[in-house]
Amino acid sequence: MSAVNLQQRLNDLFGYIRQGKILEAIREFYDKDVEMQENANPPTVGQSANAEREKQFLNGVKEWKGFTVTASAVGDNVTFYECSLDFIATNGQPVHMEQVVVTKWKNGKIVHERFYYDTGKQS
Repeated sequence: MSAVNLQQRLNDLFGYIRQGKILEAIREFYDKDVEMQENANPPTVGQSANAEREKQFLNGVKEWKGFTVTASAVGDNVTFYECSLDFIATNGQPVHMEQVVVTKWKNGKIVHERFYYDTGKQS
């Protein structure tokens, strides 16, 4: 996949996330055997298992407030981006999270994604 096409796929993914369409993004952008990993935790393997993991995350979200990308880069079947997420948790607490995401692509689909964030700084 060319860098231009990969950049477009990444931009399309951002559009889904900005709208809070996380589960739809998993169906559209992620390979059936995708591995998603948070920090140094073991990866969750498979599109279905990751959709379930995201459902659990979304069950804790009362209102999606925003998704802002502050930096991104495209390489040889790999993308990187720095972003912030803002939402209101089901307990009414506002949450602001900053993270870096490293994504490996194959045939236009995400095959591995790793999220790096400070678990002590979610506010």
